This record gives sequence, C-alpha cells and structure tokens, in this order.
Amino acid sequence: MADEDLTEVLTAVGPRLRALRRTRGTTLAQLSETTGISLSTLSRLESGQRKPTLELLLPLAKAYGVQLDELVGAPATGDPRVHPRPFTRHGQTFVPLTRYLGGLHAYKQIMPPRPQGRSDEPLEQRVHEGYEWLYVLSGRLRLTLGEHDLVLAAGEAAEFDTRTPHGFANAGDQPVEFLSLFGAQGERIHVRARPAGT
Repeated sequence: MADEDLTEVLTAVGPRLRALRRTRGTTLAQLSETTGISLSTLSRLESGQRKPTLELLLPLAKAYGVQLDELVGAPATGDPRVHPRPFTRHGQTFVPLTRYLGGLHAYKQIMPPRPQGRSDEPLEQRVHEGYEWLYVLSGRLRLTLGEHDLVLAAGEAAEFDTRTPHGFANAGDQPVEFLSLFGAQGERIHVRARPAGT
C-alpha cells in the first residue's frame, strides 16, 4: 500500500470508530470500561487528534466483534463474502449483513416473543438521526411511530425517518425475523410500502 493510501486509511479511522460506536448504541464511557482505553484517548481517536495504533485498534476490534481490516477500512481483497458476527443488544440478536461502517448499515434482526400478557403494553420510543427501512421475513413485528401503532406481517415493509419517535416489539408468540437497513446520515431506500386499504 502506498504511503498516501495508508495516510488516507488512517485518517478515515476516527469517523469509522465514531459511526460504529453510535450504530451499536455504545457510549465512550462504556467503551472505555470494556477496552481499558481512557475516555480522552477514545475521544481523540474518534476526532482524529490521536494516531491509531495496533495497541489501540486491537481491543476496539475485539469489543465491536469486527476484523481489524474492517475497522480501518482496508481495501477489499476481492472476496465478496461477508462473514457476519452476530451480537446481542436489548435482548435481540443482530446479524450484520454489510462489511463496511460508512453509508447504509444492513442487519438481520431476530426478536424473541415478549412475555405473555405484555404484547399490547406501551413501547419505549426512541429518536435519533437517520432513516430506516424494514422488511419482515417471518413472524409479526409491532412498530410504533409516534401515535401510530402498526403490526407488520411476513412480506411487509416500512420506512421512516428515525427522528420520529419509534419502537419495536414482537407482536406474536414466535420469534420475528426482519431485515433492517439504516442510514445514519438519512440515506433512504427508494421503495415505499403503503398501508393496507389505500
């Protein structure tokens, strides 16, 4: 790799680290506790004020469950296969379907059934930057968007601006599996699903 290529790769590490941490919903304090790297060092790495070294990148790659070359955005070797490393967050299993940290992120999500008697209770709704597109593979997914409370069945899709308060839950007694495409910068998929009966 030429010196200018290496410099470009290293310069891009900070934004990649920040994007990955935000996608995983991790704070700098949590990451510091997991990796043993100080808060100030992590902050300087993400802002580009600290040069990334193997000693810093290896524990970060381990904490995120990604390969080192993915973390630094090394050029592709020609192998198109993605080697997903599932992780669990909020009781759900996420299977990454994309290799790179920039642009759209694609996941297969598997959500277990909710405990009996809790399927209709209010959901915690969150707001953040971005745009999301969902496609249900199997089961039934409950999606709340502001005042709207929807149930998506297998084969149905939805898309929305994530600045709208939103929450997800399993609406059935079997696990629900769905694909999620998320653009942290508001990237949109060019497919629209219409509500039934319109």
